[in-house]
This record gives sequence, C-alpha cells and structure tokens, in this order.
Amino acid sequence: MAGSDTAPFLSQADDPDDGPAPGHPGLPGPMGNPKSGELEVPDCEGLQRITGLSRGHSTLIVVVLCYINLLNYMDRFTVAGVLTDIEQFFNIGDGSTGLIQTVFISSYMVLAPVFGYLGDRYNRKYLMCGGIAFWSLVTLGSSFIPREHFWLLLLTRGLVGVGEASYSTIAPTLIADLFVADQRSRMLSIFYFAIPVGSGLGYIAGSKVKDVAGDWHWALRVTPGLGVLAVLLLFLVVQEPPRGAVERHSGSPPLSPTSWWADLKALARNPSFVLSSLGFTSVAFVTGSLALWAPAFLLRSRVVLGETPPCLPGDSCSSSDSLIFGLITCLTGVLGVGLGVEISRRLRRFNPRADPLVCAAGLLGSAPFLFLALACARGSIVATYIFIFIGETLLSMNWAIVADILLYVVIPTRRSTAEAFQIVLSHLLGDAGSPYLIGLVCCMSLGPQMTGL
Repeated sequence: MAGSDTAPFLSQADDPDDGPAPGHPGLPGPMGNPKSGELEVPDCEGLQRITGLSRGHSTLIVVVLCYINLLNYMDRFTVAGVLTDIEQFFNIGDGSTGLIQTVFISSYMVLAPVFGYLGDRYNRKYLMCGGIAFWSLVTLGSSFIPREHFWLLLLTRGLVGVGEASYSTIAPTLIADLFVADQRSRMLSIFYFAIPVGSGLGYIAGSKVKDVAGDWHWALRVTPGLGVLAVLLLFLVVQEPPRGAVERHSGSPPLSPTSWWADLKALARNPSFVLSSLGFTSVAFVTGSLALWAPAFLLRSRVVLGETPPCLPGDSCSSSDSLIFGLITCLTGVLGVGLGVEISRRLRRFNPRADPLVCAAGLLGSAPFLFLALACARGSIVATYIFIFIGETLLSMNWAIVADILLYVVIPTRRSTAEAFQIVLSHLLGDAGSPYLIGLVCCMSLGPQMTGL
C-alpha cells in the first residue's frame, strides 16, 4: 500500500511507512476522510474503560491544561502590555524592541521538535511539569535585570521558550487521547479559548500591575507565582492516558512509535498536514506582529491626534490602550474560536471540507478590516478599535479548527512531532520575524520622531 499519513486511521500497519491496514476505517475528517456518522464513537462508559478515567476527571484534566495554556499566553503578552516602558527603561528603539518577541519565538521554535520527539515517547505529564517549573524561574529572574544589560533580557526571554515548547507540543495530544470526534472538537475549542483570552489578560495584567505597583518590573512577577500552582495541578490532577487507545477498535493492536525520521517522512507526505500548517503560518505572521505592536501603535496614534502627550524619556508611559486592546483580544478570542467551531460543525453537514474552508474564510476576511484599522488610525481611534475587533474575531476562527485538523489527519504516535513541526513552520515563516520586521518598517517609515514617543 502506498505510504501515507494523509488520512487518520485506527490501527497502524506493521510497516510504519505504510498507511492503514486494510479493513480498518479512518477517523472522520475533511480533506479525504470527511467527518461522518460512519465511525462508531465510544460512549462515556466506553471512554472510561479505555482511558481508565471518568468523564469528570478527563474534563478536569482539560480544565487544568486550559489554565496552563492561558498562563503561557498571558506571560507571553505581559511584555507587550509594558512594551513602551521597556523601551524607555533600556533606552532602545523599535528594532531592538522587536527582538524581544523574535528571540522568544526563535527559541520556542528550535526547542519544539525536541519536546515533540520526547512527547511521543516518554511521560508527557512529567515533561510538562519540568518545562513549566523552569519557565517560571526564568520569567521571575527576567524581572530583576538592570537597565545596562538588555542582552540579558533577550537571553531570559529566549529561555522562556523551553517551558512553552514543553507544553504546546504535548498538551493537545493529551486531549486527543481522552476524547474523540465532536467531544474532542468541543474540548479543543475550550482549550484554545485560552490563547486569545490569555493574550488579552497579559496586556491587562501588564498595564494594571504596572499602574498599581508604579514599576513595570512587577508585571513580570505575576505569572511565575501562577506557574507554581500550574505545576502542582499538573502533578496532582493530570494522568497519562494510553496513546491512541480511544481511536482503536477493540481487536486492534496498540500503536507503537516509529523512528523520528520515519515520522518526518510521513508528515512531509501528508498534504492535509502540510497545507493546514502553511495556512496557519499566515495567521501566526499577522497575530505575532499585531500582538506586540498594536498597543504601542495605538498610543502613538493618540499622540498624533493630540489626545495624549508624548511619552518622554524617564517617564512612565500612561495609556489605556494596552487595557482596551487586552479586553478586545479576550472578547474576540472567545467569539472567534466559538464561532469558527460552530460554523464548521454546521457547514460540515453539507460540505466535508468545512474545516479548511472556514479557516480560509476567516484569514482572508480579516485582511481588509486590519488594513482599515491602520488607515483610520490618523482619523479616529474608535474606528480603529472597531476594525481591529472584527479582524481579530475572524483571525481567531482558525485556532481550534487547525488543531483539530492536525489531530485527525496524523496518527496518535506522531502527533507531538506533528505539533512541534507545525510550530516550527508557523513561527519560522510567521511570528519569529514579523515583530522585528514591523519594528524596522516603523523605524524607516515613521522615523525617530514617532518611534521614540
């Protein structure tokens, strides 16, 4: 049989380069194997027998993973909430400021394949515990860096990528081993609500903690304490389910890992995985630059409009834009993720390719609204916020659906590796460089009189 990982399947052939063994249907899904009612989905009792966990316990595990996902993104964008203060403290320009996010994403991208390989072969719970504990310590340490050592801030932000790589490549595969079909889609939508909500809370926490404490350094000390709680919850609540068991027929043999090279070859020959990852790369490029620069851009627009005074060197930059943008990100995230999953679920009754079509429509539809947000900034901040709201809502429709596509077109023993390489691709060509590139564009197009506001 021609080797391919293009369709999900319930059992693994003896030859790891081969596709599903004859007579074993695949998991439903678009792009070759439409989701349908042909698959016999285990009921609650069946899932409990397979995983050894009650439905309540499995749901609690998803809640814990969702909390940690929220915390990860909250920490990532706390820096964006106090970005102008960091520029003033270290006396740096937009090009150097963009490196903060670029260094983090680059580290995260490099480490993701390492944890993807480990996540497919070793205990995922303990890998996440170690990574998040390390991430919490490094984040706390980054808040004590003196102003003359900006390079050290870049180093610590790079090391934060260890924690995020250990979590982001592994957590979705745990959910995939606890639930199937529509149950999995619902749980993934809950899990991915945490990305925009956590991002928004990062902006809010960054700006409000700085205002309360009178020092932006305290904004970086919030998430490490919450990280300790995350490690405890992981250790006490999460249990390791058997890989791929919920997707096997009762008579099928257990799945076994193949070599890393075999995994890579299978993924490269999987067009559904490759194309959905390339599409998500576009989302990452836009959201990465938007997330870092939007609050600073809005502040500078207010300065141009005469609504707020310039931020002078040595002064704390007081602005409500980080708070407002954070609230918008939270709302659009919940709305967009939920809307995307629901539209896809309804459209799937008539079109088996609903998932990729909804993702494409959300990405293409966001472009004109984000352009209008930029175009209106010199005339009306309110109009800018409205267009950002619509654009972010459409972008957020991608998060849960792309994750679901990956899980049903890749076999269980390759999923952490697939998550890792989707992360590498989307960040390498997406948000690893976009914050720095946008910073350079700002420097060249606006000049020092604007970028230094």
